[in-house]
Amino acid sequence: MQPLRILVRGAYGRMGREVVRAVAAEADLRLVAAIDRAGVDEDAGRVAGLEPLGVPIRPPEELVAALEDAAPEVAIDFTKGPEALDLFRAALPRHVAPVVGTTGMAPESLDEVRRLCEAHGTPAFVAPNFAIGGVLMMKFAQEAARYLGDVEIIELHHERKVDAPSGTSALPAKMIAETRAPARAERPAPLDEAPGSRGTEAHGVRIHSVRLPGLMAHQEVIFGGLGQILTIRHDSLDRTSYRPGILLAARKIREQKGLVVGLEKLL
Repeated sequence: MQPLRILVRGAYGRMGREVVRAVAAEADLRLVAAIDRAGVDEDAGRVAGLEPLGVPIRPPEELVAALEDAAPEVAIDFTKGPEALDLFRAALPRHVAPVVGTTGMAPESLDEVRRLCEAHGTPAFVAPNFAIGGVLMMKFAQEAARYLGDVEIIELHHERKVDAPSGTSALPAKMIAETRAPARAERPAPLDEAPGSRGTEAHGVRIHSVRLPGLMAHQEVIFGGLGQILTIRHDSLDRTSYRPGILLAARKIREQKGLVVGLEKLL
């Protein structure tokens, strides 16, 4: 069986370099193209700290050419939502399955991706978090919410993460809302609070965002009950935590139909 042919967009960035290393380490995967604004013409393997892979980084303007010349089967991209849409528009008509890690895609953008998948008979995958432990944290929190309705989320990330709250906190808030038991805590009305002191709210769940150097990606979902506290926490200590999920999505996406959202759909 021939190795699965992979294009990596954002290959010069921290996450892109991790993806290149992950692909290069697997016998059944092969990097055939790399895209980024930085490091143009540099070997993607050398940029990732490996031996040369014979794959030079090409500028974003050559994305379509790379999709056609290198004939990848899967395109992996970790970028902001609006930029990710460009990849879907370029890859799906060429029957290349995108695997995208992003938290910033608007519902109307996801609807467009669904239409593109259907029109071109090619699947696509989007997830806010590729850490398998992070996905389990969300599922466990959703189950706990059936029994404990008082809940808040604290998410902690490095100082370079620009979106707050993170998609990894907004998604479990939505999942919790789908199964949540009625809250029991009695609140004073109105609350005496300074603006922003209680974080933000998503799907009826309070989310508190921390951005500090020294952090990577951490989240705890805290449930309160009569005389008890339940905390479900996940910590990504470095970017290698995303490797198993990325590889799982790359290997499984072409077996799917339409747009698949969330790594839990592939576990």
